[in-house]
Amino acid sequence: MRRMSVADHAGRAVVVTGGTRGIGAGIARAFLAAGADVLVCGRTEPAEPPAVDGRAAAFAPADVRDAGQAEQLIRTAVDRFGRLDLVISNAGGSPPAAAATASPRFHAKVIELNLIAPLHVAQAANAVMQDQPRGGSIIMIGSVSGTRPSPRTAAYGAAKAGLHNLAATLAVEWAPKVRVNTVIPGPVATGTSAAGAHFGAAAGEAAVGGTIPMGRMATPDDVAGACLFLASPAAAYLTGSALLVHGGGERPAFLAVTDPPV
Repeated sequence: MRRMSVADHAGRAVVVTGGTRGIGAGIARAFLAAGADVLVCGRTEPAEPPAVDGRAAAFAPADVRDAGQAEQLIRTAVDRFGRLDLVISNAGGSPPAAAATASPRFHAKVIELNLIAPLHVAQAANAVMQDQPRGGSIIMIGSVSGTRPSPRTAAYGAAKAGLHNLAATLAVEWAPKVRVNTVIPGPVATGTSAAGAHFGAAAGEAAVGGTIPMGRMATPDDVAGACLFLASPAAAYLTGSALLVHGGGERPAFLAVTDPPV
């Protein structure tokens, strides 16, 4: 029986959008450590790209909200590496804003970044992967905001809900050559995390962590581990799947007031 390793991605060509910081940088470092060649993109070149043991990710400037730039990003990866095995659509996010007063332009830009941009990147990647003997894999980085109410980030939550459906739909249309899956993280501690912004740095992250059954927020390494698995031969039959990386989710509020405690 062939041994399947989730930690060996030697020689594989990987693109990580938004891979210069936070979760994306953590994912890029994990694949570098696993032996892959990695290209990250962003609108601004970082002072230092993600690196592990002397191996650094390549960088390409790209605003993936623009279909032409998304296509150029994929061409850059193929020109550099000679192939394209994996694309991880990580670029996204949203500042908090009340749904009642946020502008139409704000909502449109949030949806464009978190839903339309991954579609642009996926279309460009699929065009390459369908012509490769071994196809390829696409991973969308979603959010629990797309699986439950998302107050103060309504457009973001709606876009992430759409992203989950997009991945499942593309998985059907593009099988069997291209697998498409979603990783759905809960709150992630990155130093610039939403929890830090909303609730106040380390104290806020600790408070949010206390609401999670595992007792802490996720780290970029937790998200990266899920990506390593989904991109590996061990997940060769997984497509259209959504992998929750949320530490057990959020404790139901009634548990805090039940007498006796449940």
